[in-house]
Formats: sequence, C-alpha cells, structure tokens
Amino acid sequence: MVIYGTALLSLCLLVGLILGKLIGFAMGIEANVGGVGIAMLLLILVCGKLQAKGLMTPPTQGGILFWSSIYIPIVVAMAASQNVRTAVSGGTVAIVSGTLVVLVCFALVPMISRIGRSEGDLDSATNSSAGGDNA
Repeated sequence: MVIYGTALLSLCLLVGLILGKLIGFAMGIEANVGGVGIAMLLLILVCGKLQAKGLMTPPTQGGILFWSSIYIPIVVAMAASQNVRTAVSGGTVAIVSGTLVVLVCFALVPMISRIGRSEGDLDSATNSSAGGDNA
C-alpha cells in the first residue's frame, strides 16, 4: 500500500524540530521547545497553501489525513505523560498552577458557550431551564 504525503509530513516535522531546538537554545534550555507543535502548524499551513493553489492531489490529501489520524493522538499522549511526570517531579508549584488553570477553564466554559448566541437564544434557554416541565 502506498502512503502519500509522507515526504510533506516528514519535511514539516524536521523543520519544526529544528525550530524547536533553536528556540530552546535561544532560551538557554537544552531541549526542544514546541517543535512538534510547530511541525503540526506548519503542516496545516503548507497543506492549506497547496490546496488553495490546487497542487495537492486527492491521494496526497488522503495520505496526510491517514498520518494525522495516527500521528496527532500519539504525540498528544506522549506530551501529556511528560507534562504529568514533570509536574509531579517539579513539586507543589507545578501541581497547584496546573490545577488552577484547569479550574479557570472549567469556570470559563459557560461564558465561552454564550459567545455567538443572540439574546433570543439566551432568553429561551433560560426560560426552558427555569420553567421546568410545563405538563
């Protein structure tokens, strides 16, 4: 089976890793800072440009979709496990700040869910939840 899009994905990954290493070097850290994220953003931008110009064939689009369905969940899982491991070994400040960020995000969900709704939508949602069952 031929998998298309591998060269584009690997080129974006190499460029992202190099940029991440350079960012880490500029910050004085001996680590890759955001290289995989840069690679994914670069892949999105390059694919968008190629599609807009009509240069990306359907088999290549399918190949990119195949790789992204495998690649992104693995990278997210690896990054999450590293973040938890680092937070636990980093001490109390890392755990407290991580917990605080999660709580703030939970608190902002109702506000963010209201974005884009009209006043009529908000009034009907409030009345239906406050009125209960009208039977």
